[in-house]
Amino acid sequence: MGTVHARSLEPLPASGPDFGALGEEAEFVEVEPEAKQEILENKDVVVQHVHFDGLGRTKDDIIMCEIGDVFKAKNLIEVMRKSHEAREKLLRLGIFRQVDVLIDTCQGDNALPNGLDVTFEVTELRRLTGSYNTMVGNNEGSMVLGLKLPNLLGRAEKVTFQFSYGTKETSYGLSFFKPQPGNFERNFSVNLYKVTGQFPWSSLRETDRGISAEYSFPIWKTSHSVKWEGVWRELGCLARTVSFAVRKESGHSLKSSLSHAMVIDSRNPSILPRRGALLKVNQELAGYTGGDVSFIKEDFELQLNKQLILDSVFSASLWGGMLVPIGDKPSSIADSVKEYSSYMLQKYKSRETFKEVTESCSLMSGVNIWDHGRLLNNLRANPSDSCRRPSVSTLPPQPEPASHWRCSAVASAVEGYPPVGGPM
Repeated sequence: MGTVHARSLEPLPASGPDFGALGEEAEFVEVEPEAKQEILENKDVVVQHVHFDGLGRTKDDIIMCEIGDVFKAKNLIEVMRKSHEAREKLLRLGIFRQVDVLIDTCQGDNALPNGLDVTFEVTELRRLTGSYNTMVGNNEGSMVLGLKLPNLLGRAEKVTFQFSYGTKETSYGLSFFKPQPGNFERNFSVNLYKVTGQFPWSSLRETDRGISAEYSFPIWKTSHSVKWEGVWRELGCLARTVSFAVRKESGHSLKSSLSHAMVIDSRNPSILPRRGALLKVNQELAGYTGGDVSFIKEDFELQLNKQLILDSVFSASLWGGMLVPIGDKPSSIADSVKEYSSYMLQKYKSRETFKEVTESCSLMSGVNIWDHGRLLNNLRANPSDSCRRPSVSTLPPQPEPASHWRCSAVASAVEGYPPVGGPM
């Protein structure tokens, strides 16, 4: 596509060219000389023009930022490579359905012998697109409706609305996204949402209605995001046998927080990775911009992946977090119950002995949380009048503080032993 090859010439015979037998009545036909063709692959070239076919509401300035490197190419290989990179950048904007690239030699009076023209044939997305799908998971079925307004103002802005109606919860969200021209990783977004979630391990139902503003930007090999979030939260109980510690957390609360997140991701690919590492570090400060909760929270996640023989992959992960209340305002269970890995807790809850404890006791948050592999430790549970230790235990009792008792899901529980309870 665009590469011009020279035509190979057959060697002439020693006796000269054979024109056949020419009689007296033979007519001489004048043969026009063929245009000289040249291989430009290894020679210096100049990109003279870049054309776009199919542009409608897209502005020129955001397009120029994405294709600027094409003019810097010095040979045909670089032209092809940079044109491909420009195509990937255009598709990443999310405003085109299809992008094709055509490279050809320049034509016209001002054409240089080594000049090239690059043409991008694009197909823009419609002004309004929709989607409909159903999802089944977490013992719940839901119907999801989505509407999207891509390229709203001509510079890759996007407005998205999503509504989810399920058998247990109903959620919706409205978001506005705008990238910086020429640097898609630098972007700004505003979100308005309502989310309902259930946490069976704490016998808790939470409904969040909030608004957030987030700015994302890269620094060297890291990705950063700074976010402000204001949330009106409503907590309720899932069962009539919920402990008093959860009941007293029920009601309404308001949180206003500033958070920062840093991500270093070298996995390949990011879904089901075969190699690489991931590091996430999050900090959150609540209470200084309003609200009735005040705390500092920090958590991290580390994941390592290594490809082994026989198409197998070794993966290890480590997660931890810490929450510290500030001043006289205590932290809410809604700020820390999400810190637990629901996947891990569901594993433990499926065991009969752990289920026997959680039927009458609701897991509350710990100040320090660590989750590595299949080991959960330092989970605190508040006692209730009906809360008792399991009657069967094969492990010696461990001393616990008098203020509370602890459901320790340690390695012994992983192997099938019952967790150790606290004082009767």
